[in-house]
Amino acid sequence: MNLQNRQAFLDTIAHSEIGADLLAKSDNGYDVIVGSTAKHPHLFSTYTSHPRIVVDLGKGLKSSAAGRYQILACYYDWYKAQLKLPDFGKASQDKIAYQMISECNALHLLDAGDFVGAVKACSSRWASLPGANYGQHENKLADLQMAYVGAGGGLNIT
Repeated sequence: MNLQNRQAFLDTIAHSEIGADLLAKSDNGYDVIVGSTAKHPHLFSTYTSHPRIVVDLGKGLKSSAAGRYQILACYYDWYKAQLKLPDFGKASQDKIAYQMISECNALHLLDAGDFVGAVKACSSRWASLPGANYGQHENKLADLQMAYVGAGGGLNIT
């Protein structure tokens, strides 16, 4: 198990979903509501539960995504029961993200330093990852890889 690569990947997902500027203007993204920008941050004030705020993002798209990994309210309910989480706090959000990465069969990829493979495996879970095809902004793989390496992630380039 490569905890450094795993943590760097969590940081990369947050960077992809939230962006560096908004991460800096919030509680490292843990309190961010979907649709926020660094100029207009929309933050929630309690980690007791998912904020359950539905935001109209335009073009017929509505979302309840919140937190560092932009977790939808319905998925939070599922993971809260499955993982026996006490709240929507930082540790709970991290556990959900790890579970989602695990469900994508990407933990072993991260442990091996296969960043590109891990991104591809997880693109179905996070709309901002390249290849997600949710009709939303997708970040470039090269930019995310720089964020990953900057967060301490290692690459196994063969």
